[in-house]
Amino acid sequence: MLKSIDRLQLAAPTRLPDPWISLLGAELVGEDRVEYLAAKRTTLRLGQGYIELLEPDGVGPIAEAVAERGAHLFASGATTEDFDGLMAHLQSQDITPIMEGGIAYLNEDQTGGFGLRLVISKHVDLPSVGDIDFLYETSLLVDDAEQASAHIAKLLALDADNFVAINSTRFEYTGYLTLFTAGVLHRFEIIAPSNPANTMGRFHARNGQGYYMCYAETGELLKIEQRVIDAETGHTSQRPDGQKNPDVVFIHHTALAGMMLGLSRRSQAWTWSGSLERVEPAE
Repeated sequence: MLKSIDRLQLAAPTRLPDPWISLLGAELVGEDRVEYLAAKRTTLRLGQGYIELLEPDGVGPIAEAVAERGAHLFASGATTEDFDGLMAHLQSQDITPIMEGGIAYLNEDQTGGFGLRLVISKHVDLPSVGDIDFLYETSLLVDDAEQASAHIAKLLALDADNFVAINSTRFEYTGYLTLFTAGVLHRFEIIAPSNPANTMGRFHARNGQGYYMCYAETGELLKIEQRVIDAETGHTSQRPDGQKNPDVVFIHHTALAGMMLGLSRRSQAWTWSGSLERVEPAE
């Protein structure tokens, strides 16, 4: 019943919108307070959605999260075209989201203990802002990817026939892409690290089950890569030998409130999303 990934919520001791603006072209929407989270919020528009920077403002979930992990990706947002239907589906499972500002908040206990914090809103078509086209993925590290994916499918009324099994020998994990709709990139990436000694495995061992990173698609990857280089911000680029434009750029967690952001050129994500034939040649 989900349509798209539309926002990221980042918890941090201090809200720092500048990197999102200078590196990715995000635009400031405004500042307010989220009562449920006891947090001051700075909202940015980016791509077809939002970035929400959350700073503790009293005792509550954000203060607890920052005290435990510092700056990090706290929650992801997803949209639905049948908001009332999805709320009824959750109620049928004895789950009552916290409602604030027309948005439903689900904590990790309500979603099954996999570290999945979720913000659900009614789907609205928005024009792209800045230099990314759209967010399409948030990644969860879990102990058992098959169990977590099956649970999340039931929880959110997703069609598991649309899911794509993934297995990376390079990054050493197995899991699933829970495509919300067949042939559309929006999804959660549910992965179980298999090597406790590599970067992902150490992150999982240190923080337990929960969010690891997110992905967005962009037609301005070379421009963004140059900005990251000029800013001397940590990053990793992937490009075949002799190719001018990179296929993927990872902006490291030190730049964006403790969260790693993967940026893929247009269509490139289908390389690992079950439709290799949809990948367009690089310019």
